[in-house]
Amino acid sequence: MSLSRHPARLTGFAIALMATQLLAACSGTRPEAADETVDVLIVGGTVFDGSDSPGRPADVAIAGDRIVEVAPDLAGRYRAARTVDAQGLIVAPGFIDPHTHPNTYIRSPEAAVRRNLPWLHQGVSTIFIGIDGGGTPDIAEQAAWFETNGVGTNVAAYVGLGPVRRRVLGDEARAPDPGELQQMREMVAAAMCQGAIGLSTGLFYAPQSFADTDEVVALAEEAAIRGGVYDTHQRDESSYSIGLVESVEEALEVGRRARIPVHIAHIKALGTDVHGSAGRIIERIERARADGLQVTADQYPWLASGTGLDAALLPRWAQDGGRAALLARLEDPATSARIRAEMEENLRRRGGADSLLMIGDGWPWSGRTVADMATEWQVDPVDAALRIIRTDGTDDAGPPRKVASFNMHPDDVVAFMRQPWVLTASDGGDGHPRQYASFPEKYARYVVGEGVIDLQAFIHRSTGLTAATFGLEDRGELRPGYFADVVAFDPGRYAPAATYVEPALLSEGVEYLWVNGTAVIEQGQAAADALPGRVLRHRPPAGTCDPAPRPAD
Repeated sequence: MSLSRHPARLTGFAIALMATQLLAACSGTRPEAADETVDVLIVGGTVFDGSDSPGRPADVAIAGDRIVEVAPDLAGRYRAARTVDAQGLIVAPGFIDPHTHPNTYIRSPEAAVRRNLPWLHQGVSTIFIGIDGGGTPDIAEQAAWFETNGVGTNVAAYVGLGPVRRRVLGDEARAPDPGELQQMREMVAAAMCQGAIGLSTGLFYAPQSFADTDEVVALAEEAAIRGGVYDTHQRDESSYSIGLVESVEEALEVGRRARIPVHIAHIKALGTDVHGSAGRIIERIERARADGLQVTADQYPWLASGTGLDAALLPRWAQDGGRAALLARLEDPATSARIRAEMEENLRRRGGADSLLMIGDGWPWSGRTVADMATEWQVDPVDAALRIIRTDGTDDAGPPRKVASFNMHPDDVVAFMRQPWVLTASDGGDGHPRQYASFPEKYARYVVGEGVIDLQAFIHRSTGLTAATFGLEDRGELRPGYFADVVAFDPGRYAPAATYVEPALLSEGVEYLWVNGTAVIEQGQAAADALPGRVLRHRPPAGTCDPAPRPAD
């Protein structure tokens, strides 16, 4: 896999196919139908090919894992093992989700769960993992696990600041010394050479929040040398620390200094203090783009974010040293009083106790707000939050401290969505409807319902633009020689079923989905035992990984 700034590599299949088509065009003849056999022929649909072109009547021919041709009236030219009637359906590239939290599904010991149905039923064929700075440096080991066990969607992975920093510094709130920084750089370089698509950071979250800009730049340089992208859950989407505007400026500074494309995860203006800030953020990003910096962002179409209650309310200094250190600080009266005061301010910033809806299965507060629990327990909202934060979670019951935080203003959401450099993403994790319904929610609410963007833009920013941004080879468009990741959905039925109260309901309206030419959704139902997803590895430029990763000067 190469980044979009590098020339695309044509596969042997694609070159042969182009040669055949060129000869046919020059001779004025088409191949005889008897000589053209394909596995699947999708006929009668309206094709949006992912290239930001208008929809058109066309058929799609698939052989093996590749698209053979996209053109009208292919039924008269190909013999197909199977013909799918797509009359009345939209046919498009499988959607690409560049920001996901799918571990419950893709790492399950059960093959049926690894099909990754929450994403398949949205029409998603490719997901990115390791986001928010959480990606393992052991990229090759992770890829081998997926290839051995199988997965329903394609998977691309980042290396994350969090695991890299923890392996060297633990949870300490300090800068690395030169030797420690060198270890971290070498880990990032090695991960890039194993196929990571870039470096991801989650600078809002401890212990990543303890990293200063210089540390981030140093690691981003290693990804830049090897053709990667810098993806960031930026340091502040609100007014917690440096502020939203300065946080965006920090992300752009990393891009300029490390000479790396910048991708801002789930762009938003979070909390009452920064509502109405979208215009200023857009202006700064547009200025950077005009100056030649590659800057993109992704966005989920919901007014509530999803995060940990501790991340939403606790001050970062209180988390220095990890959970054990936090609990010890809460036992000290003076320190506890300081923590409580800052939590009161963070609760105000988030919109109050009524704005924090507890999510996650298996807990008595699931589906209820912090305000509800404060009333039930007859305590102050901060005390209720601390009671929940003190509760240990288990892998079986899920996270006990997750919240849907209603903190965004609709005008900011719409302003960001209209930008041509903002991609569709889910940020999908357990307990929030965005895991099951982000793509259909965007379509139903903002394309059909409110007309914020049109269908062509929705598809382009969910497919072709995403593939180009991250250099996914031969994906994101319906073109001859490209991988056959294809969705066919009913424009009248494509809609979310999940809600904040019932977040785990499969979306509706995807009639067919193929991943690498294998059907994973058939007539609206999941195909049994289909695990055709592949690991999409980034391929660094020649010489940057040979004989061994070399740190920048």
